[in-house]
Amino acid sequence: MKIYEINKEVIKYRFGNPISTDVVMEKGIEIKKEGIDFFQLEKGESIKLSYKMYPDDLVLGLGENQRGMNKRGGIYESFCSDDPLHTSDKKSLYGAHNFLIIEGTDKFGIFIDYPGKVTFDVGFTHKDYLEILIDDNHVDIYMIKGDQLREIVKNFLKLTGDGYVPPKWAFGYQQCRWSYKDANEVEKIADGFLKNDIPCDTIYLDIDYMEDFKDFTISEERFPNFKGFVKNMKEKGFRLIPIIDAGVKIEKDYDVYEEGVKNNYFCVDENEKPFVAAVWPGRVHFPDFSNPDARRWFGLKYKNLIDCGIEGFWNDMNEPAIFYTDRGLKKAIEHAKTSENENLDIYTFFGLKDSFMNLSNNMEDYKSFYHRMDGELVRHDQVHNLYGYNMTRAAAEGFREIAPNKRFLLFSRSSYIGMHRYSGIWTGDNHSWWEHILLNIKMMPSLNMCGFLYSGADTGGFNGDANAELIIRWSQFSLFTPLFRNHSAMGTRNQEPFSFDQESKNMIKNTIKLRYVLIPYIYSEYMKAIINKNVYFAPLVFEYDDEMSKRVENQLLVGDSLMITPVYEENAKGRTVYLPEDMLLWKVEDYRNKSYQVVKKGHIYLDVDLKETPIFIRKNKMLILGESANNVENIDNRELHVIAFVTEKAKYSYYDDDGKSYDYKNGKYSEIIIEIEKTDEAYDIKVDPRENEKVEKIHFEIIDSNGNVTKKMVELY
Repeated sequence: MKIYEINKEVIKYRFGNPISTDVVMEKGIEIKKEGIDFFQLEKGESIKLSYKMYPDDLVLGLGENQRGMNKRGGIYESFCSDDPLHTSDKKSLYGAHNFLIIEGTDKFGIFIDYPGKVTFDVGFTHKDYLEILIDDNHVDIYMIKGDQLREIVKNFLKLTGDGYVPPKWAFGYQQCRWSYKDANEVEKIADGFLKNDIPCDTIYLDIDYMEDFKDFTISEERFPNFKGFVKNMKEKGFRLIPIIDAGVKIEKDYDVYEEGVKNNYFCVDENEKPFVAAVWPGRVHFPDFSNPDARRWFGLKYKNLIDCGIEGFWNDMNEPAIFYTDRGLKKAIEHAKTSENENLDIYTFFGLKDSFMNLSNNMEDYKSFYHRMDGELVRHDQVHNLYGYNMTRAAAEGFREIAPNKRFLLFSRSSYIGMHRYSGIWTGDNHSWWEHILLNIKMMPSLNMCGFLYSGADTGGFNGDANAELIIRWSQFSLFTPLFRNHSAMGTRNQEPFSFDQESKNMIKNTIKLRYVLIPYIYSEYMKAIINKNVYFAPLVFEYDDEMSKRVENQLLVGDSLMITPVYEENAKGRTVYLPEDMLLWKVEDYRNKSYQVVKKGHIYLDVDLKETPIFIRKNKMLILGESANNVENIDNRELHVIAFVTEKAKYSYYDDDGKSYDYKNGKYSEIIIEIEKTDEAYDIKVDPRENEKVEKIHFEIIDSNGNVTKKMVELY
């Protein structure tokens, strides 16, 4: 073991000669040190770390994963998995995010930089022990220190790099469904939003837009004159976002296939022939994204669609998902043939059933293909978690070469720590289950801790049928997530906002309109989190140190000013809420009508009608609001509105930029510093419009601890 001091806050422990993931670029200085901080170490062909937890310790992090914000009591496997049944017994989902934080008697973060399987046993086998098992003895382990939780996260994000920033229009509402089969149907969806006066910025194209499910192709039959169609849709106010899958169809004269074979860009089998598996198009090859040349080749293929006017993509099936291989299919069919004349009892029947159920994403298949890395063949399962990360890296690097100063929307299903530099993620193929709203709430801060700020779930659920109440309640949470996308599967009930009864449609519409009113705040808080290496969503314990705040897992802090308390149970007319301090409550039915209530510190039962979204503004904080519009580019925010809950003094920094370039990295953005101070009988307001070119007026509603409202207006020019 070699030990390196990266900086005062980070120590790296290197075991053996680990595969480079390119997550951390800093090497540090080698130092002499005994053992590994906080953990007992067992080392053989694998590595096991053990930490004795104290009774009140919280274990936070692990990104996209099951169960609570506090991971105690669970066992989790980091091995990117295509499994749409996100039940609480599942050990892994689509992402592998090997970073967690201990908050208790000790306070530290640990990052396991290993791209194969890692198991985190957080008090499952033994309630008092955190045990980390790494399926190898070649690994980098980082110990991250800090006095506060935010500081630990900040030090970790300094280590792993700047976060992804999408274009501002990507903060608008987004509509998706697998089954928009042709241009006419997509246009009908767009017209449905326009007819019903419901804001929307993007409509997604799932696999039906392709010719025979081939990447970077367009079906001339279903989408004739695609470039003209994209232009027409953008003129209506909608951007189209196509899907790109990992598997490349094996088909003669298909350019992506032919070029990949010719240049050895595909993963190979044990005989160094291109590995064959099957997904949407049938038999495919998988690009070897560990190869920089293959990454550049694949990344520049996005230009085929960018040249048609496309400005965003979602990468899917990139765990990589495998429907079957010839090996597995042959084995299952042989099993069926030998069972044909048998009297199948419970065990032989289940064995037959499992031979087909286990065709997909089989570990034997993952162990049977290879990547060429530094002149050597590396078995896929040893680097499995890097596949989606490197596919998405390929796209992002391609975009920067195609249009160096243009932001594209990009998010991925599969991910690994470090991919947050290149894209966002969505949380995969969930269900229309009420439990998945709560899972969504708990997952967001965990993802933020791992750097993934641009994230969200399939609002309403991808699989299964959603009723109107589920869509309404889920939308009332998703309106705060940076990625706000409604997505559903073929064969399920349509869940576009206008697919429901008039009353329900109006509730969803008001919720989406509220999203657009909140975009100045959401975008400002998102960008400040990116620049300052902070989180956008946080558990209460990040800000409050009382015992109850450590226990709350169904409320979130959103940016600097807000606490949200979503309703996530069917037929609920309210919920219990804990306030760690006095706060101002705004129950929003229609964003144009504002009535406020000062709620005192402690537990309350909060009545929340189905049409209401509760928003709590923290003490001595302020919320910035803009105007609603049918899409982000049509928002006119020359006049902003501020709701402030001020008992003493409040200060807010409002951030904005051009929303489309990377000029913000060179300091080209606007900032308005707002200060409100309570005097004996009034308020003193100071506004410093640094580099501001857009905002002309700010309207203030300032509420004191007794609920009294003071209205003022400040002209900036």
